[in-house]
Amino acid sequence: MSDLLITLLGRVPNTDSGYRTTVYEFDDGFKTESVAFFGWSLQQRLKSKRVVILGTSGSMWDHLFELDIDFGGAYEQERLELADLVEQQSVTQAYLNKIQHLLSAKLDYQIELKIIPYCKNEIEQIELLQIMANEVKDDETVHLDITHGFRHLPMLSLLAALYLQQIRHASIEGIWYGSFDTETGSASVINLTGLLRISEGIQALSKFNQDGNYGSFIPMLGSSGLDQTICTNLREAAYYENVLNVGEATGKLRKVLPSLEGKATLSPETQLLLPIIKERLNWVAENKQFEKQIKLAQRSLEQRDYLRATLYAYEAVLTRLCQQTGADVSKFDSREEARKGYEQKIYQQQSQESKDYKLLKNLRNNIAHGSRGNKGDVQKALLNENILQEKLSYLINEIKAHNLPVEK
Repeated sequence: MSDLLITLLGRVPNTDSGYRTTVYEFDDGFKTESVAFFGWSLQQRLKSKRVVILGTSGSMWDHLFELDIDFGGAYEQERLELADLVEQQSVTQAYLNKIQHLLSAKLDYQIELKIIPYCKNEIEQIELLQIMANEVKDDETVHLDITHGFRHLPMLSLLAALYLQQIRHASIEGIWYGSFDTETGSASVINLTGLLRISEGIQALSKFNQDGNYGSFIPMLGSSGLDQTICTNLREAAYYENVLNVGEATGKLRKVLPSLEGKATLSPETQLLLPIIKERLNWVAENKQFEKQIKLAQRSLEQRDYLRATLYAYEAVLTRLCQQTGADVSKFDSREEARKGYEQKIYQQQSQESKDYKLLKNLRNNIAHGSRGNKGDVQKALLNENILQEKLSYLINEIKAHNLPVEK
């Protein structure tokens, strides 16, 4: 049983015998009776605690009190008044408030009838989102039925689902659409929640592009059927990369990448994003550690993560220096000895290499400590993002070109 069904009430063609009816068929083969309003048939399957019916001032509100629900001739005056208002397309919220309790009493669950705008402009579209948000409680399980909406309302309903997930932490279990076939006169019922999962995957990709954290992909990968050990490795790789431990991050990702190959059993939305995820992890393919660090510095700069960009760039210089001198980069004392020896030599020079190294180290130190620096070129960079991007891009390219430190 779901908590809430929100269904759209439209205005199907009205003939001499009443509103046109349709048989709706679900993917499990179940067929409804021939009905004019799909919302009632869907509710019979979902058995939601509450049903909110949204419609415009001209929707077929009168039908709710006619064929699909038999009131046995009761409330005839209300039905006739409502039919007249529908004909004039002038149904008001005030009138719906007067009669909605009749449906609740007949069906023995809560029914709410809400007038919505025609959503022809952005103001009215936002109003619809707000109306839907006002009807949803925190953490509710929600189904949306968009069958009878205007052609542009399904797009708005998808946006509404995303909105409700964010502001109400709602669980959107179904976005239902009865696709009418003019040749057969029946309709296939489609659940469009796959679009939500695709959207969630795209949001995860967007978040990763902002902060570089692989953890963004874990919920999607975990729910798509990927082994949880792989998700654990990915989470640990994100941690190690965050603390600049490229070696451990590489080891974890090398366990992950083979598991992302040929995974036809994964969910469709994961299959869609898999090539992009693998492309984001391609830095692991670099042979040497300093090459990985350069790649990560470049990616961090693209994400405007200037702290990690400078840290990785500086680490790439020291890693290559250790490689040139034979020092063990994994041992602090050995690495420090190589660094001090290099600085003692380079600080005595007036070369471009010396200037670039001093700039990189000063940027790294000042960004790490949150200070503005006492060097003119460092101050300028730290007070102007465009200059900082330009400087870091130049320095990373110099490291990549083996000009920092100069290849011996």
